[in-house]
Amino acid sequence: MFLNAKKMEMVSPDRALPGRAEPLPTAETHFISGLPLKSPVPAGMAEAMFGMGCFWGVERKFWQLDGVWLTMVGYAGGFTPNPTYPETCTQLTGHNEVVRVIYDPAKVSYERLLQHFWENHDPTQGMRQGNDVGSTYRSGIYTYTPEQAAAAQASKAVYQHRLKAAGYGMITTEILPVPVFYFAEAYHQQYLAKNPDGYCGIGGTGVTCPIGLSA
Repeated sequence: MFLNAKKMEMVSPDRALPGRAEPLPTAETHFISGLPLKSPVPAGMAEAMFGMGCFWGVERKFWQLDGVWLTMVGYAGGFTPNPTYPETCTQLTGHNEVVRVIYDPAKVSYERLLQHFWENHDPTQGMRQGNDVGSTYRSGIYTYTPEQAAAAQASKAVYQHRLKAAGYGMITTEILPVPVFYFAEAYHQQYLAKNPDGYCGIGGTGVTCPIGLSA
């Protein structure tokens, strides 16, 4: 119990691990599409970033969504530069496990991505998601534009009403400007495509979030 309690506390910057100056190597291409994983964002497309538990399952949720062009997993929202996976597991880097999404707004709206986010995890659990305990599993929306920030806040307000009516507590999701994204190691990228029977600890509340939310 004590260990879990410590895991559910955010590390302070002065206690964070030092990290390193050089980026870690990662996969060259997306395991499913074959696209370069570090492709620039094509003209007309946009980016989104979410944390909602173990990034293996989260990434699969988004690569399965029509209109999503590319996905990748990594670490964001912490203090340690270029962290390794074992370092993040100590909860001493401050990072969250996140998925970065490049999508075509002509095919899928940001509001639809938000709906997918809210409905596929429990955003009321604080520094955990199910049996996965720690700050690395916190719920987060990391926004690239003021319009995304406004849409995220609006969706949170609407979904909070739905959750309260269903008997859930307050949403603990952090909504912040997008932080530095550090690619996770190669074996984490599209993990559940490489390991179809691998662990996936995310699951929704069963409470629906309205489509077509607006700021």
